[in-house]
Amino acid sequence: MSDSKQLLHIVIGGELKDLSATEFKDLSKVEFVGAYATYEEAKGAWRAKAQSTVDNALMRYFVIHAHRLLNPAND
Repeated sequence: MSDSKQLLHIVIGGELKDLSATEFKDLSKVEFVGAYATYEEAKGAWRAKAQSTVDNALMRYFVIHAHRLLNPAND
């Protein structure tokens, strides 16, 4: 186990209404990919999911920097 500080990152994704915004077509179908302790781990999960849905132009995945939301004083 690493001694580095855990920084929570969450990866989610789903189909967008259109490519000009980040509004999901159906929130009930948004996929929770996972929670990760580092940005590097989250980026790996994001990349894998994004590449697996490359045939759907409206499908998008995002990395949420949840640690910033949990402790906004550090921003």
